[in-house]
Amino acid sequence: MRDPSQNQIRDSKTPNYFDAIVIGSGISGGWAAKELCEKGMKTLVLERGRNVEHNKDYPTAHLNPWDFEHRGNLTKKFLDENPLISKAAGFGDDTKHFFVQDKDHPYVQEKPFEWIRGYQVGGKSLTWGRACQRWSEFEFTAPERFGYGIGWPIGYKDVAAWYSHVEEFIGVCGNKDGLEAMPDGEYLPPFELNCVQKVVQEKITENYKDRHLVHARWAHLTKPKEIHLQQGRGGCQARNLCMRGCPYGGYFSSVSSTLPWAEKTGNLTVRPHSVVHSIVYDEKTGKASGVKIIDANTKEVQEYFAKVIFLNASALNSNLVLLNSKSKRFPNGLGNDSGVLGKYIAFHNYRASVAADMPGFEDKYYFGRNPTEPILANYRNLHKQDTDYVGGFTTFMGAYRTRGNEKVQSTFGEDFKKAMSKPGGWKVYMYMQGETIPKATNQVTLSSDKKDQWGIPLLVTSVGYDDNDEKMIRDFLKESAEMFEKAGCTNISQHDNKQAPGLDIHEMGGCRMGKDPKTSMLNQHNQLHHCPNVFVTDGACMTSTGNQSPSLLYMALTARAVDFAVNKMKEGNL
Repeated sequence: MRDPSQNQIRDSKTPNYFDAIVIGSGISGGWAAKELCEKGMKTLVLERGRNVEHNKDYPTAHLNPWDFEHRGNLTKKFLDENPLISKAAGFGDDTKHFFVQDKDHPYVQEKPFEWIRGYQVGGKSLTWGRACQRWSEFEFTAPERFGYGIGWPIGYKDVAAWYSHVEEFIGVCGNKDGLEAMPDGEYLPPFELNCVQKVVQEKITENYKDRHLVHARWAHLTKPKEIHLQQGRGGCQARNLCMRGCPYGGYFSSVSSTLPWAEKTGNLTVRPHSVVHSIVYDEKTGKASGVKIIDANTKEVQEYFAKVIFLNASALNSNLVLLNSKSKRFPNGLGNDSGVLGKYIAFHNYRASVAADMPGFEDKYYFGRNPTEPILANYRNLHKQDTDYVGGFTTFMGAYRTRGNEKVQSTFGEDFKKAMSKPGGWKVYMYMQGETIPKATNQVTLSSDKKDQWGIPLLVTSVGYDDNDEKMIRDFLKESAEMFEKAGCTNISQHDNKQAPGLDIHEMGGCRMGKDPKTSMLNQHNQLHHCPNVFVTDGACMTSTGNQSPSLLYMALTARAVDFAVNKMKEGNL
């Protein structure tokens, strides 16, 4: 992938002009680049972080625990300097190179909000959870039906084919289960459930007609197809070291899949170390003319120009870019006639979990380190509101054996050696991924007096929980404990970790889609109502959060929006 900071594109005699600019190289940005390049668009991808190449830049991928200086533990000094990022899921000594440390990009928290970022080519696609459930029609319609949000301008039928388009390319394992609350897709074979997961599945089916524990859908190549081999990817090795970067390409990331695919077209240019300051608006044409960036190393200001711009900087950074894109026409941020830019920020609620012991099965084990978990599809508030709260939740479930005999107190000697030669008992857990309500009071703004190291105003977060979240948590804990009890589990414990929003890493909204320009920023094609050549297809575009994992939807919306944009460009209407 060409880096224009090292070639003639920075020559003053050569205009910095492309057919398309993509801001961000993560899950949705990588898809924008792939689709645009495949359609013949000369495309520039701007990434604020460093370059990362597949395999070459995965320094810990093959390390054993004893290869790390502190055996995988983080030093007290590092933890003291990084109280925020060290809480993130998947963060550790083996993955810290893919996360932004606390001091490197400050922001202002009016309410506790722990903003997890990954600034490098590939973004957070290198460290995502990889869950790929499709949204159902319930998720698209519930906010309007039950009065806790505005209506989506699209429904499931509008994205179903695009879901298939994405699934076939990235590779998703799972089963076709025929569930109304979790539509089927295009799947590779799933990992097998272990013996305890199968028992819990059977007991839930036996005791609840409306609850279905099934193989979740995950972006792992269990049995690669030709399209995956053409990408240079291989099968998942069940190492469960995904967030170090997978040298086999066994899970999907921009770095292993979409960006190399785009590069093969000859239409891709990637410019790392490019901190986007703003999108430049042309008052004469009524469109965006390009993007203003600050070189992260030299602090040099440059502008790049294009016919169409895709904003995929991740939800909160996309809000920041739009809020900072001010002009005479848009004094409050690009396209912000409605005044809703930065508002209606929402997230997924990960506070609640239930754990238990499962007696027996001590003659059984499982193969490898399965990187997937089964899930219990949402069973709340589907056709009607059947609880004292709105929204629903996905339940992730797991079962595993502990290491060694827990009753042995010694940590060395013959007794310890004998104890460690046999696995311990079985443990089970469930945790929630809950929908939250988009509210105008949950918002992000720009600081009026604090700026980052590039002179860009800091983002101010003011996002919190509400009573609806608390009611959902209580319901999840009660119902999950009951399901484990009916499955024969013992020592059942309920937990509310009380974590601040943000650690879910599923922040959404602020530049939402909608039917009415007075209450939304984007139309049904993810196109700014008031600046038609700018598209936003990352988490910022979300009208509501649903309860399913959102990344697959971002990818589908991106491919759909690129198809629309390129067709309009060919017609001369963009």
